[in-house]
Amino acid sequence: MATERELNKRIKSIKNISQVTSALAAVSASKASRAQKQVEATRAYASKAFEILNNLASQPGMGSATHPLLTARSEIKNTALVLITGDRGLAGSYNSNMVSRAERFLKALHTPAEVITVGRKGRDLMIRRGYNVVATFDGIPDPPSILDVTPVAQIITDDYLQGKVDQVFIGYTDYINLISRRPSVKQLLPLKPLDLSGMAVAEYVSDVDTGISAARAYTYEPDPALLLDNIVPRFTQLQIFQSVLEALASEHSARMVAMNNATDNAAELIDILTLERNKARQASITNEILDIVGGAEALAQL
Repeated sequence: MATERELNKRIKSIKNISQVTSALAAVSASKASRAQKQVEATRAYASKAFEILNNLASQPGMGSATHPLLTARSEIKNTALVLITGDRGLAGSYNSNMVSRAERFLKALHTPAEVITVGRKGRDLMIRRGYNVVATFDGIPDPPSILDVTPVAQIITDDYLQGKVDQVFIGYTDYINLISRRPSVKQLLPLKPLDLSGMAVAEYVSDVDTGISAARAYTYEPDPALLLDNIVPRFTQLQIFQSVLEALASEHSARMVAMNNATDNAAELIDILTLERNKARQASITNEILDIVGGAEALAQL
């Protein structure tokens, strides 16, 4: 059994750690609340942007003028995956769950794949496991802006337009609520404005009517083809931006839960060690009493 002094040192150390985890939980709770508001605030914009994109792509006579980012390839030779994870740990299984989901997706592919990582944890794990990481981005500000994800969107759109990849997927942790999140891999390119199934945009524009009626036919100036040239790349950026926001909200909520659990575990461990310390103290006092009694008896027998 450990001595009373050793147990006191362990209790003090655990109390110090619990103070740190408690502070991290409070900070993460504040950041998670802010990130949740950002996620919810962008969904209305995304919904309207998709409605316009859908309307433009469905205009009469647009069949031969479809934007390249809307056009599916007949043969898939190469695939790209944008993987969004965190820059830091202390978030429970948040990063490892996302990487595991991405690995299962990549192993199920029948084509060569390249990986573009957003976040240090995903970068380190994917490189360590031997995947073809062609670009990495870390240090994304919190909160991010659309400009922070523009380089990511530029790389994947350039690769797609130049034929280096034939389809692009994005892997991120979908934010549900403060205690629930889901790793997801969804299609990013080509955009499918008339078919939301499996798209990264599906969940936050699911209430948009994909059918175009005569009552909702618009007259555009300039013509729809020119507008598509501007809207489609911007909408691709928007999907990445929304995915980053979802991932940040998920990361903060995961860290809050992990730090709260760590604080609770520390409190439980302190109670256990305190009981052991009291037992050690009682044993020490008992031994001292026995020594005194033994000495008194020895003196009495002289």
